[in-house]
Amino acid sequence: METIIGYFETIPSLHRSFILVGGLSLFWILENNLYLFKFKYKKWRHALPNLFFTFTTVIINFVLAFLLLNTSDWVNDNEFGLLHWIPDTNLLINVIIGILLLDLIGAYTPHWVEHKIKPLWMIHLVHHSDHHVDTTTANRHHPLESIIRFGFTLLGVFLLGADIGTIMLYQSLSLIATQFNHANIKLPKKIDLYISYLIVSPDMHKTHHHYRLPYTDANFGNIFSIWDRLFGTYIPFDREKLVYGVDVFFDEEGNRKITNLLKQPFQPYSKPTLTPKTEI
Repeated sequence: METIIGYFETIPSLHRSFILVGGLSLFWILENNLYLFKFKYKKWRHALPNLFFTFTTVIINFVLAFLLLNTSDWVNDNEFGLLHWIPDTNLLINVIIGILLLDLIGAYTPHWVEHKIKPLWMIHLVHHSDHHVDTTTANRHHPLESIIRFGFTLLGVFLLGADIGTIMLYQSLSLIATQFNHANIKLPKKIDLYISYLIVSPDMHKTHHHYRLPYTDANFGNIFSIWDRLFGTYIPFDREKLVYGVDVFFDEEGNRKITNLLKQPFQPYSKPTLTPKTEI
């Protein structure tokens, strides 16, 4: 574990780029053969706006990275944060706790908040307005959302006292996890279910992308499924019945135009509708 953390403490930007591109490439290839839905779309055309927002996410995180580094340095120099206050543990346990809680504070919590506060929902809507969810959807986030999520991650680093190696390892795992659970792949249902007892599986997360409530407001997790199960936000759904998008913003053509998506947070709010009980 010391070797792994040592590597991530000084991970080169090129290696982080390889994780991003390598993950996308792997799941892109798997989608061609293990697809859940045989989308009738031009894959590259669909990917362009998603890759644009992936790029803006990378740029924002790169520009703000110094805040993570400075905060991590400060909390560790001053032995501040939960990880410094718990009884002495070995490095492995410390890293596991750190990643678990960074996933809670930096991923699950902002995701839940974005669904509960109207202006934040309008920002997050850019992510949900993809009508063909695949691995490129993973980082389809409006730049404002990228800043919001970075802020929650920064808060997590401060509260936990996480070291930079744990932070970089968490971010790498988070990236691969979101590419995996958004990928348009179909695992055997039992395997997907067993996976979902520990981490967020493709079927578990795609329920969250169903176009109507209550499913849109469920399954918020990114890496670990424990938070949805612990806080009562886990809902199963038959993957064969999935319809992607959001019912009150169902303009498929408009939802793939970058200019429209950039303006999405400033559009009038529309209240989502509930799925009729006959469809549940």
